[in-house]
Amino acid sequence: MPTITVEGPPAPDLEKRRQLIKQVTAATVAYYGRFRPEDIVVIVREYPPECVGVGGELICDRTGPKK
Repeated sequence: MPTITVEGPPAPDLEKRRQLIKQVTAATVAYYGRFRPEDIVVIVREYPPECVGVGGELICDRTGPKK
């Protein structure tokens, strides 16, 4: 049973998260060709910009405040 972990910024809403999981599942089924969608586990780990650093800086400091 494949387990796929997607890490990134928070999804804008629950519907976007549903779409992500559906598309990742479909791509995994197509890639392997031997698993059913119900065999695929997708874990979404979301990290807000104030919890991730790149190049020694928090992402929220690099991109500025959201408007």
